[in-house]
Amino acid sequence: MEPPVATKTKQKTPAYDFDSIIIGTGPGGEGAAMSLAKSGQRVAVIERYQSVGGGCTHWGTIPSKALRHSVSRYIEYKENPLFQLDENKTHLTFDEILKHAAGVIRKQVRLRSSFYDRNRVTIFHADATFVGPHQLEITEADGSKQVLSAANIVIASGSRPYRPASVDFNHPRIYDSDTILSLRDDPRHVIIYGAGVIGCEYASIFRGLGVRVDLVNNRDRLLAFMDSEISDSLSYHFWNSGINIRHGEEFDHIEGRDDGVVLHLKSGKKMKADCILFANGRTGNTDSLNLAAVGLKADGRGQLKVDDNYQTEVPHIYAVGDVIGYPSLASAAYDQGRIVGTAIVKGQCESQLITDIPVGIYTIPEISSVGKTEQELTAARIPYEVGRAQFKHLARAQIANTNAGSLKLLFHRETKEILGIHCFGERAAEIVHIGQAIMMQKNGGNTIEYFVHTTFNYPTMAEAYRVAALNGLNRLF
Repeated sequence: MEPPVATKTKQKTPAYDFDSIIIGTGPGGEGAAMSLAKSGQRVAVIERYQSVGGGCTHWGTIPSKALRHSVSRYIEYKENPLFQLDENKTHLTFDEILKHAAGVIRKQVRLRSSFYDRNRVTIFHADATFVGPHQLEITEADGSKQVLSAANIVIASGSRPYRPASVDFNHPRIYDSDTILSLRDDPRHVIIYGAGVIGCEYASIFRGLGVRVDLVNNRDRLLAFMDSEISDSLSYHFWNSGINIRHGEEFDHIEGRDDGVVLHLKSGKKMKADCILFANGRTGNTDSLNLAAVGLKADGRGQLKVDDNYQTEVPHIYAVGDVIGYPSLASAAYDQGRIVGTAIVKGQCESQLITDIPVGIYTIPEISSVGKTEQELTAARIPYEVGRAQFKHLARAQIANTNAGSLKLLFHRETKEILGIHCFGERAAEIVHIGQAIMMQKNGGNTIEYFVHTTFNYPTMAEAYRVAALNGLNRLF
């Protein structure tokens, strides 16, 4: 009897609960979830808090910018000669302006929640931990657990303020950039340790409220990654507004007292204030994910390495946003999530982040930048010229009484291509995008002469581009 003919058994694809699971609902997680859902995938997101939006919506970008807006309007009100403040209401507290921020957060949560509902993305409000290559164990607030599986997993768990072990953040007068939103007292003197983006923004907010501010910087200049002229402008504005800046200082220890807090510096100096905001860096939220279960390891700041497709060392696990480090911007994180969604569906990224990512820093006044700085162009020996426009010379700025600031255009002397745009002043983060749109043009479209040959509405802040372009072109010979 002949043996039976062997038949090939069709290999079944492993059955997963979802096609993709995203950990985190900040900008990166939202971008990935929306992209994947619109591609027809079965998508779930895991959010440890009861509201979507992540740190961006609840503790970072949205609340701090809402606070900044309120304080900026308050300053305008006080300085506007049309208004005479009631002598009994010349002081606005941090707690009072938090109410506006809370309203903005509620609106953002409702909006972002509707995105998940409309695209039929399943939301689990729980903590997530890897228990296998494709498995995540989630723990809900009531302690109940379940295991979810997916073919692909995207880590978009964001970051939190860096907390040195030597600092007692349980002390009621010691805050980080998350817990500062719980400040209910009315401090008269605040120390801010760390003069990066967050430190400078909160220095503006507190000083705008009339609070005495000591800003301690462990570097030799503010925002050293910015064009030095813009950085110097911010330093002067801070100094002129009464902010006391100490450069090149490192903290030794922080002493919390009942009547205040004392910052001891390694230089031997010490400072006392009502409270301190420790704003010196951030840490990726990866320590609770049990990365070892899938063979991944984060660096000392909780960040993961990824390739150009945002894949980690495990091909079906991706990471976006703050957990991968630079550029650590909400705007970039959303684009990273969107790009990852395409990579998962099509097997590779069809696009990448733009090379020149704009940076907006919401101090008072704002700072925004895109492209190269003067220092970078000089180091690269690129022949460039500078065009400047002072806001105080613009009719719109005079009307709005926002005279502080300027626009600076860097362009190639020979090709006249725009190489960098740097703006300091009210609405800088909006103004910079006008120049960015021209700078991104191809086939000769990127030219500073565009601003000379284009008619702008008058009066507008956009007119600064025409003024700066003429100023720069007049330097050529």
